Amino acid sequence: MAGLFIDVAVDESVAGDRELARKLAEVCPVDIFAEVDGRVAIVQENLDECVLCELCMNASPPGTVRVLKLYDGGAVLGAPAADS
Repeated sequence: MAGLFIDVAVDESVAGDRELARKLAEVCPVDIFAEVDGRVAIVQENLDECVLCELCMNASPPGTVRVLKLYDGGAVLGAPAADS
């Protein structure tokens, strides 16, 4: 289940990367990520603690970790805003 304000999506192509899982757990200041059995795990209860810092996105291959702003219609953090 996603948080109320934020959800995080990890592409399956990198979800099983133990080193990436460890890196994400290390860089996230609010402990949204953990390495569990060599896979990237999302700590659901911490999702709404996200400070939108983009550190997880910067630590992973482009487009493989997405922060979804549920309060903004599911807009992806860092994506260009759609024209109105």
